[in-house]
Amino acid sequence: MGLMDNLKQLGDLKKMRDQAMEIQKKLAGIQITVEHKGVIVIMTADQKVVSISGEQNFEKITEAVNEALKQSQKVAADEMKPMMGGLGIPGM
Repeated sequence: MGLMDNLKQLGDLKKMRDQAMEIQKKLAGIQITVEHKGVIVIMTADQKVVSISGEQNFEKITEAVNEALKQSQKVAADEMKPMMGGLGIPGM
């Protein structure tokens, strides 16, 4: 492997890092609202809880947060698909 190959790999890694940072910013700006059994959870697609309101039952809150997490993971996976391209990573 020559110097040019190493430089190309570094360039490819920088490009992937830049794409990942761009996706992270985009995910932070996407809000997901889930209403589940009287609990409303607002979460960003990078899985930060913005607010929880409604029913004050711990079990219901837990279920609503878990549902919001599941939906945020789907959004994140969809946003990352173009970056992953043909890498063939299972589950992506």
